[in-house]
Amino acid sequence: MDSKTIKVGSRKSQLAMIQTEAVIAKLKELDPAATFEILTMETIGDQIQNVALSQIGESNLFTKELEVALADGRIDMIVHSLKDLPSTLPPEMAITAVCEREDPHDAMVLHPKHAGNPSATLESLPPGSVIGTSSVRRVAQLKRKYPHLEFQDIRGNLNTRLRKLDEADTYSAIILAVAGLKRMGWGDRISQILTPDISLYAVSQGALAVETKTDNQQLIKFISQLHHPETLLRCVTERALLRALSGGCSAPVGTHSVLENNQLSLTGAVLSLDGSQYLTETQTVTLSTPIVLPKESMDQSTSYQMYSSIIGPNISQDALKAAEDLGISVAKNLHKNGATEILAKAKEENDSKAEKK
Repeated sequence: MDSKTIKVGSRKSQLAMIQTEAVIAKLKELDPAATFEILTMETIGDQIQNVALSQIGESNLFTKELEVALADGRIDMIVHSLKDLPSTLPPEMAITAVCEREDPHDAMVLHPKHAGNPSATLESLPPGSVIGTSSVRRVAQLKRKYPHLEFQDIRGNLNTRLRKLDEADTYSAIILAVAGLKRMGWGDRISQILTPDISLYAVSQGALAVETKTDNQQLIKFISQLHHPETLLRCVTERALLRALSGGCSAPVGTHSVLENNQLSLTGAVLSLDGSQYLTETQTVTLSTPIVLPKESMDQSTSYQMYSSIIGPNISQDALKAAEDLGISVAKNLHKNGATEILAKAKEENDSKAEKK
């Protein structure tokens, strides 16, 4: 990289800053001479705390303000939790690094009153226990699995939600992402990790990503060295699924992906808001090898193809295309089996709730 200071956009929360600083540390390992400046800002999702995310009516709740700053040149790159990024990005912007994924699963965190029972699970909680989450995906799956539980919205950053759990008696437990808890150093608060048979996770959950402009080729070549091939391919197929389903905050869409021995498997699920309707589809594709390209081929590139809004100049384009096609194929079969109607109904119900606020 040249001597220009790279300006990095980030949300203001403690978790966002930890994630941003972690990515910068990795970039400094690649080029110790590189310098960075962090610019923080609040997004719509940070500002509106009294409405469930699914009822705000925006697809870019945690990214819009940062992307405006990227577009007008105030910043050069943004560090995101990839699950916060819509499946379609603004023109001339792309995801140019996907870092190695932390555990993508959801976790149950118990109220201190249950701390004396280390073996407590969602299944073992008493009937009528209130579980806090604002995720329609989590609620739909857990209502289906545990009809004896009640669910209430809980908003705020990770610190705020844990404080709401601990300082009142409203919730018996809350559901959070394992990745965020671990990055904050709070892994010891995890009482139960929700495996895919309990709750399929959100698209790209647990992965960090960098967003840049597509015309900044020097920065793209530098940042894309952070790509973790397995995570990248899994997130390409998951994001392709979400885009083809036209899903977002108002859509209970869950996923699970695995890449082993060049076999990429994807499970996608679509649910009604109450969990009573449930569609699932699993497919597998064999990826061509080699998946990772030699550095010389990346250095010679002058233009890049995007897959699920991700540029991977150091990854086989055939493998990226196969991953994207897999996500589209899974979504196509889900639509064929009734996902279109389920998602339309979920959107209608969320819109109705939003109008009553």
